[in-house]
Formats: sequence, C-alpha cells, structure tokens
Amino acid sequence: MMPATGRPPFPPARSADRRARQVPAVTRAVAILRLLGKSDEPVGVNAIARALGLVPSTCLHILRALVSEGLVAVDPDTKRYGLDAGILTLARSVMRRNGFADVVQPVLDELSQRHAVTAIGVQVVGLKHMVVVAISRSDLPLRIHVDIGSRFPALISATGRCFAAFGDHGWAALEKQFHKLRWDHPPAFAAWRAEVEQARARGYAVDAGAYIRGVTIVAIPILDHAALMTHSIVAVGVSEQMARVGIAELAGEMRTLGAGVAERLGGH
Repeated sequence: MMPATGRPPFPPARSADRRARQVPAVTRAVAILRLLGKSDEPVGVNAIARALGLVPSTCLHILRALVSEGLVAVDPDTKRYGLDAGILTLARSVMRRNGFADVVQPVLDELSQRHAVTAIGVQVVGLKHMVVVAISRSDLPLRIHVDIGSRFPALISATGRCFAAFGDHGWAALEKQFHKLRWDHPPAFAAWRAEVEQARARGYAVDAGAYIRGVTIVAIPILDHAALMTHSIVAVGVSEQMARVGIAELAGEMRTLGAGVAERLGGH
C-alpha cells in the first residue's frame, strides 16, 4: 500500500504502442449499450442515433445485432429499444470472477458499520473510467446513493487523485483528461497536481467538497505487483460526519485494511 521506494517524482508517459486500437463497430455497440443503460425508458433508433452522432441506418444494424445476441430488446409496437436480460448474464459472470469484490466486501461492511459511511470498492478501467464493483451502506437515513456498476471518470474525486499518483500515465495525458472533469468546486490543475503528489507521499487522498458539495471522500489505492493502482477502497460521507470520524484516523484504518486486501490479491 505504501509508495515504492525510489519511485520517480512524476508518472512516466505511457508508450503509444500499448494503446488498443479502436474498432468502430464495437465502439458504437458499446456506446449504444451505455446509452440504453442510462435511460429510464426504451429509446427509438433516431433518438439513439442523434445522441451518439450515428447514421440512423448504421445504428439500426447495430441494434438488430444486439437484439439477436439477447443484449437488447425491442418493443414491436413502439419500435423502441432497451437493455435485455442477456446483460444480466454477462454482469453476473463478471461479478463471479471478480476476486476483488469478494475480498473487499467484508472490509467495506466493517468500515460502513463502524463509521456510518458509504464504503465502496472501485475498479479502474483505463484512464477514462472507474467502476463500482462492491458497496456497503450505513444505517444512517442520509446516505450517498451509488450502485454496483456505476461508472465515474477515472481522475475524479479522491480516487482519481490516487489513480494519478499510482498510475503510469504522464502529466500531459492526465491534464488532458483533467480538463474534461465536472466538479461542484473545480480545483485548478496546479492545485490538483499538488494534491496528487501529496496522495503519493501519504498513501491516501481526500476530496473535501470539491467533487460533491458538502461531501467528503477518502480513498486509498490497491496496488498490483508492479505497484500500480488497479482498485481503490473509498469512504464517502457528509462532511460534518466525516470530520467527527476523523479523516486521518479513517484513512489510516483504510490503509491497514487495504494492505490485507492487496496481499490476498497478490499485489503490493
């Protein structure tokens, strides 16, 4: 859990040959699935095409393929599309194979019950996104609503500071993604960069109302055998409640628990 001795003061740049090539048809299909996943009701072809900047005929062909695979369903009367049960099958398969979710759940339960916080297990998916894979909520009536499967920008909030500190992306790539983020109280990049370096030094990061007004978020990184962050344990709560808990004390406890999680996963 601690930064490796002799780590360079700045993250090295990621080499270009490690970047995956995009396949347009796959990228568009995934974009359609994500759009349908965010919609509260079925959506028509033209609306999907407009939202994603697709040619309607191309959009229709992709939808038909997704329907045939059981990932999307179409209402024969309204000709509107929504996610189908095949998505659940894929999701269950992922969760069964996600060793981190199984290992971290007792840790999250302990944190949420002891400190009345929402405790979250996050998996990093590249430079753009992180995904909630485990969660434990407190018994308090006022709670932060997050679901398993929720996606957030990889560099947002306290978890993002940890990822920037313990990832392998250069500052140019980080700054490019940083300027796309949306905060309630956006920090300047220079200030955010200083907080990233602070997270590297102390092994945890804090977001005190910058991402969500009135909410404090504490995150610790889970590192792999190469000392790169793959997951995070996050505690979220109303700022006043978090202050009563004690940020430094909570972060120290999270680091101790996180060290056990990393060890069980064969990480650093």
